[in-house]
Amino acid sequence: MASLQHSQAIKGAKVLMVGAGGIGCELLKTLALSDFQDIHIIDMDTIEVSNLNRQFLFRQSHVGQSKAKVARDAVLRFRPHINITPYHANAKDSNFNVDFFKQFNVVLNGLDNLDARRHVNRLCLAAEVPLVESGTTGFLGQVTVHVKGKTECYECQPKPAPKTYPVCTITSTPSKFVHCVVWAKDLLFAKLFGDKNQDNDLNVRSNDAARSPEHAGDAFEWSGNEDLEQYGRGIYDHVFGYNIERALSNEETWKNRNKPRPIYCRDVLPDRMTQQNGNVDKTDDLSSASAMASLGLKNPQDIWCLMENTKVFLEALKLFFTNRRKEIGNLSFDKDDQLAVEFVTAAANIRAASFNIPLHSLFEAKGIAGNIVHAVATTNAIVAGLIVIEAIKVLKKDTESYRMTYCLEHPSKKMLLMPVEPFEPNKSCCVCSKTPLSLEINTHRSKLRDFVEKIVKAKLGMNSPLIMHATALLYEVGDDLEENEIANYTANLEKVLSELPPPVIDGTVLTVEDLQQEFTCNIHIKHREEFDEEKEPDGMVLSGWTQAPPEKKDGKTSIGNGASTSKSLPTKLGITEIDNEVKEISDGTVSPGMKRKLSEFSDGSTVDQSSDVDETRNNKKTQKHDDDDDLDLVMLDHWDSNMSEKQRSP
Repeated sequence: MASLQHSQAIKGAKVLMVGAGGIGCELLKTLALSDFQDIHIIDMDTIEVSNLNRQFLFRQSHVGQSKAKVARDAVLRFRPHINITPYHANAKDSNFNVDFFKQFNVVLNGLDNLDARRHVNRLCLAAEVPLVESGTTGFLGQVTVHVKGKTECYECQPKPAPKTYPVCTITSTPSKFVHCVVWAKDLLFAKLFGDKNQDNDLNVRSNDAARSPEHAGDAFEWSGNEDLEQYGRGIYDHVFGYNIERALSNEETWKNRNKPRPIYCRDVLPDRMTQQNGNVDKTDDLSSASAMASLGLKNPQDIWCLMENTKVFLEALKLFFTNRRKEIGNLSFDKDDQLAVEFVTAAANIRAASFNIPLHSLFEAKGIAGNIVHAVATTNAIVAGLIVIEAIKVLKKDTESYRMTYCLEHPSKKMLLMPVEPFEPNKSCCVCSKTPLSLEINTHRSKLRDFVEKIVKAKLGMNSPLIMHATALLYEVGDDLEENEIANYTANLEKVLSELPPPVIDGTVLTVEDLQQEFTCNIHIKHREEFDEEKEPDGMVLSGWTQAPPEKKDGKTSIGNGASTSKSLPTKLGITEIDNEVKEISDGTVSPGMKRKLSEFSDGSTVDQSSDVDETRNNKKTQKHDDDDDLDLVMLDHWDSNMSEKQRSP
């Protein structure tokens, strides 16, 4: 009877997969082999060469084609009798609304960004469809179950926005190699090869009047007939020499910091570079434009010395102007652009040398610049299997057996897979429990646009927001708006909050809504004059989205198999999400089957609520990583801290 019920639950199910990447390929294969008959797949991506090492349903001949469609065709070759419906589209498209989600029995997420995950979570809540989330990075992974009213939703644990750095840290006081990479990629590369009209954040006004008078004011302008090596040396001297000297003139900045040293090209490379392999001819084949190849550098895992970085810097710049001049002015950094990666690596290393920061290889710099964590196909396969196991439990409505399972790199209690009972819904969650939030903001300086971009979209993950003050509509987006409405809302975006009609001031309550997600949130405004630029770079602080306190169990913790344990076992597993940098937070090991109880502030730090928790705590660190290609996971214990600064490639 149980076997028949199991079979009927699978064959009668209509399943939605969101994402057909590393986990998605394994998941579709496992669903098909498990006898699921009706599978729908949404994925907006096309296949890239970098996918082929782990996304086994794809071949070289498929590069450039839709992942969802090719995955369908590949699986139908060995399971021709099942129904697979692909959608080459964005899961946030308006046609994938609540009514669309209601037709499915379960949704299986395989997304590569926080914004889309939030969107799917809210649609599943509105449609009352169970969601199974998953993620991997390297040898680590997790699968979590989210059922409205029975378990936490995906957003019950606040997710941090992608890591940002204050401009002053990037431009003036870098202390980590990632700061140098951000500077090289987002400032120097963008200024040299991107939009020429962007603000000159590098502050490079020429002090070298010996250069042609008409260009003495801007180190980045190239006359067109100026020798390219001389031009490159001029840029080098300004950004690594002159600008550092200017920074050193502010003695207050360096009272408690190590002073950088100015680096001039003549001191590193006194003589002009000679052609390593003859003259470089122009070519339409972008892959052939490589500074490493021109200079005879072969191993991307070698760490170049300062002279080698200088040569790569000058050679890469020259190759951009000789081979790819038509692209200059429209380029943006791409981790798959070899010449761009070479330039950024060299620039970041030279800046690192100036600020006494250890140098890194091109392989490492590419990982940081492109947010890459290298994939392990076996982990994807394990996680896909766990997703199907949980999906079957959901279809059978076997609530008591739901587990959130974590894949570990090293055994813990002799296990590599650690199952844990799901959280209960968090009563402080503004998504599934409708808890109001509060926002500290300077209402006399901040514009409505700042509120929309930094809070409504970045923090709350709304895509089509509607903002109301009492009965007044301050802002709305949509295809059905009249021209005068669009003009009015556009004008409102540029107004300071306190000057809006009606004004948004201390004590105001704003209602923010996304009709597509069927998500509404009330935000209490608190006026605040000043913010710490280092700790609060957005100039506003959203709060109120905190964790519910843990329940006390009178010194005992319930175990999934009906047994119990004394206080010698930990009572909770602290979990948070990090972005590109490691953030050590809570502690606690969880026995298999143990129900988790967690209390955290919204910044990820854990708060003890009882002496029981204090006594049971051990020293294992727990971390959570997000925005990887194959999704979101918990980092437990023994993992390479270098991996934490990187994320999965798409």
